[in-house]
Amino acid sequence: MAGLSLFPMRAWAQAAPMAIVESFNGTLLNVMRNARQLGIRGREQTLRPAMDQAFNLPAMARISVGPPWTQLAPQDQQAIIQAFSTWSAATFANRFDNFSGERFVVEGEAALQNGDRLVQTKLVRPSDAPVQLNYLMRDFGGQWRAVDIYLTGTISELATRRAEFTGLLRQGGAPALISELNRRTATLLGG
Repeated sequence: MAGLSLFPMRAWAQAAPMAIVESFNGTLLNVMRNARQLGIRGREQTLRPAMDQAFNLPAMARISVGPPWTQLAPQDQQAIIQAFSTWSAATFANRFDNFSGERFVVEGEAALQNGDRLVQTKLVRPSDAPVQLNYLMRDFGGQWRAVDIYLTGTISELATRRAEFTGLLRQGGAPALISELNRRTATLLGG
C-alpha cells in the first residue's frame, strides 16, 4: 500500500527517536485500519519496510542471542538475522490485526546515561486498559533505530527472547533456532 509511511525514506536517517517511533506507530495504525483488506501477508509485507527503517533488526537478533553470538559462524549469524527479521514482522502483523478506535500516544523521550533514548508510548484502546510500549532507541552513526521494546513499560521483549533462544541454541545450535523461528513465522502467516 503506497503512502502508508508518514516519513519520506531519506528523512529517516536524520530523524529524532521520537519522530521515528511516531512514524512507525502511524504505519501500525494504518495497517490496523486496513487489516481485513491486507490480510496477514499484506500486513507483514507493509510492516516489513517500516520495521527495517524503525528498528535495527540485526542488532536485535544479536542481542536476543546474547553471548553465544560471537561463537556462531558468520553464515549462521546471517541466517538468524534473516529468520529473526521475518519472524518479527510476522509477529507484528499477527498482533495488529484489527482496528476498533485505537490510537498511539507518544508520552515523551528520555535520555539514558549510555546515550540511548527511551521513547515512551501508549496504545490507547477504547474498550480496554492502555498498553505501555517503550522503545529503546540507539544511535547507529547518526541513524536512530529501536533495539528493544519494553512491554507494559518494563518487560524487555529481547530479554524474554534471549531466555527462549538460549535453550534452542543449547539443544541444537543455530540450525535449531533458525528452524524454530521459521516454523513460528509459517504458523503466524498461516502457512
